[in-house]
Amino acid sequence: MQTIAPENYLPQSAVINKVIVENSQIKTFELAFTHPPTQQAFQYRPGQFMMVSVPHCGEAPISFSSSPTRPGAISLSVRKAGQLTSTMHALQAGDRVGLRGPYGTPFDMASFRGRDLLFVAGGIGLAPLRSVITSCLDNRADYGRIFILYGSRLPSDIAFHADISEWRQDAAITCLLTVDRAEPGWDGPVGLVTALLDQVEIDPARCTGIVCGPPMMIGATLNELSRRGLADDHLITTMERHMKCGVGICRHCHLDGKLVCTDGPVFTRAQLKKMEVAELR
Repeated sequence: MQTIAPENYLPQSAVINKVIVENSQIKTFELAFTHPPTQQAFQYRPGQFMMVSVPHCGEAPISFSSSPTRPGAISLSVRKAGQLTSTMHALQAGDRVGLRGPYGTPFDMASFRGRDLLFVAGGIGLAPLRSVITSCLDNRADYGRIFILYGSRLPSDIAFHADISEWRQDAAITCLLTVDRAEPGWDGPVGLVTALLDQVEIDPARCTGIVCGPPMMIGATLNELSRRGLADDHLITTMERHMKCGVGICRHCHLDGKLVCTDGPVFTRAQLKKMEVAELR
């Protein structure tokens, strides 16, 4: 019988220090554990997630959008989609939530060292990639060129404006945006995020692609990057499945013999090709 530590069952109290409105559907919550020793000892890695709970509203997995390279409050970016997330969107600074974790297999940051990094995100998919990007920028000498391609449904849906502005002002970063449909005042590209690949010059032999977004976007991007010569071991994404426990007991997040909560959520395209994964069809 599997033994699970008590902290994997019991949420720890955390206070909301700040709420940042990213767009009409996404808010970023900066949080800290209310128990100082817990906050001081807490560690996580990009790509991992927390199980977040609000009394009487259930629990849901939320990926880190902050980076462990910047100690202090942790950030979780939440898209309003159901009862729990809608309740969270009504919370303010000073309110409390329950947190347990961190869980999941993180990005292998060591494998990125010395390589060019191509980040491709759609919608809320920029949140977990923000954790990786920030970590890389805080250790800039360890990595090659950095490309960030971000697609949104509408210009008003673009999130993380402060980060995007900072990235676009950095001469060492190529940051390109596109939208599915223009709105008044938008003069940028309109179309799929994969179309932005024609605007960047990458060396497939030394480039790692990191992708996160809606399932169809993930599959199309991974397949296109593979077609352009990037190795399957250097094409990385995060999988999203319905989770209940976060620790591999309930098996709700079953993925063809794997569990997204423990074997993922980070997977390489090489791993996914060995499984029946709808995103790659």
